[in-house]
Amino acid sequence: MSATIRSFAQKRLPLIGALLILLALYGAFVAYIDSIQRSLLYFPSHIYLTAREALADPALREFPVRTADGIALKGWYAPATTKPLTLVYFHGNGDDLASAAPIAAIYIRAGYGVLIAEYRGYSGLPGAPTETGLYADARAYVNGLIASDVNPRDVVLFGRSLGTGVAAQMATEFHAGGMILLSPYRSIPEVAKSHFWFLPVDLLMKDRFDSAAKIKSIAVPLLIANGGQDGVIPPAQGRDLFAMANEPKQFYFSASAGHNDMFDYGFGAASVEWLDRLSLAAAH
Repeated sequence: MSATIRSFAQKRLPLIGALLILLALYGAFVAYIDSIQRSLLYFPSHIYLTAREALADPALREFPVRTADGIALKGWYAPATTKPLTLVYFHGNGDDLASAAPIAAIYIRAGYGVLIAEYRGYSGLPGAPTETGLYADARAYVNGLIASDVNPRDVVLFGRSLGTGVAAQMATEFHAGGMILLSPYRSIPEVAKSHFWFLPVDLLMKDRFDSAAKIKSIAVPLLIANGGQDGVIPPAQGRDLFAMANEPKQFYFSASAGHNDMFDYGFGAASVEWLDRLSLAAAH
């Protein structure tokens, strides 16, 4: 080996060693993220409050169900009064029964039924959340409503944020009367990419909630809503779902709203108007 080549190799060795160390650190970081990924997706509360303790609408009562894999859960339910439809609400990853309950009031006042579904591991309920588990939970609530003489065609599946993926899956399994997706996403990996672009999320993600793969097979009246200032889920993902969805469909957009404040920007009234039209169409 010539002196020039030997000198070049000696200069490169420290650089190669540094790169190997960085790769090892990156691999360790990826492995760590992989091991805790569900704790980054689900943020369950561990205390159960009754509807009364949570100062929820007094029409809400406990609605117990048991999943196919044997987990005892309970949601809060107010039966429909003057309207034929019942909303089954699937909340976001950081909510629970108590924090989700305020959304029910506007629909209960309008005469609609509302069932706030609670997931395993949330609100002090048993189990640990996973994609498969949340689908089993949702299935149990819808089947519970049907067993209590609510016609599946009178069920409106209503998901917000993480819950939009749960609602979309249920729409592929039940002949529901409609679906509302508030702040939806194409899939969880695609949301993760917008925040963790430096990680191989497509390879890592166990729970995918791939609504984009399902939306074309869903044939129910659909309302999708997005806020233009949503910093959690890119609003473009909701527009993408809307473009792929079947008719009849409606899109509600507030340029000023973020991820958690759509009801402060008119979504409540707009969704009730949509439900009223859906009720009239169902009656005819």
